[in-house]
Amino acid sequence: MPKTVAIVSGGLDSVTMAYHLRAQGHTLHLLSVNYGQRHLVEHEFAAKAAGALGASHDIVDLSPVGRLLSGSSLTDPAVDVPDHKKPDHADGASGTSPNVVPNRNALLLSVAFAVAVAQQAEAVAVGVVDDLQAAPDSNAAFIDSFLAMERIATRGYAHPDLNLTAPLVRLRKSDVVSLGEELGVPWTDTWSCFRGGTLQCGRCAACTERQEAFRDAGVTDPTTYRTSDSKELP
Repeated sequence: MPKTVAIVSGGLDSVTMAYHLRAQGHTLHLLSVNYGQRHLVEHEFAAKAAGALGASHDIVDLSPVGRLLSGSSLTDPAVDVPDHKKPDHADGASGTSPNVVPNRNALLLSVAFAVAVAQQAEAVAVGVVDDLQAAPDSNAAFIDSFLAMERIATRGYAHPDLNLTAPLVRLRKSDVVSLGEELGVPWTDTWSCFRGGTLQCGRCAACTERQEAFRDAGVTDPTTYRTSDSKELP
């Protein structure tokens, strides 16, 4: 059974990825990263996934770095988390979104590879999905390029078979929900909301994407949202 360092935030995608890897026979070490995100509550759900899967779990504190990542609604207190997806790609020319932390996945993967090398793990796993709204470092081209760089960076020190896997990278979020249903993922033990809090808001881009994914997969969304009308998408 390959030993895999899996980046798991506690979100729907990363938790489903962890369940999928466990079903494939991987021995998992779940890694969550505090990069200064306002929705740190998600790590409580990563811990729940680790407990359910019998996996070890560590949280890496990069919050001092997060204080330098201004301009994103996830890390900058001066930038509000917008409702729905309306502000996403609003400027057309650059296609930027206030909900993206540029280079975040590269940062997280660098930490995960360092851990994988130290533990002689055979794989690093990340739960990126096929999403047109996703950050530039959330696609197959980035995954392939990052692995090529890490094979140079860790040569002679890493497990000879060390690989980077992104098993959901060609799936839509609705496909992830369908996969999770097959695997028995407890959806109420996952977190998507960018705002944090005790309940998911039901109005931010992450919450609306979550609702759309359940709707498109034909699966009942068991999530309790703060907004009473959150089931009705615009």
